[in-house]
Amino acid sequence: MKLLIHACFIILLLLVTFFGVGPVLYADGVLTERLLTAAVVVILYATIGFLYSRAIKWIKRK
Repeated sequence: MKLLIHACFIILLLLVTFFGVGPVLYADGVLTERLLTAAVVVILYATIGFLYSRAIKWIKRK
């Protein structure tokens, strides 16, 4: 169970990195578009990190 949780969150982080950071670095739009995308990516990282910490605590209690 622990291995499955770790694998799921690693895959989520890799997907956010690939599909989130790429458009921020290589966007050909205006600066506002890049900043908005970067803000969404940071919020996604924070959310995934929070959920990961909660999942680890849930596994330890179980």
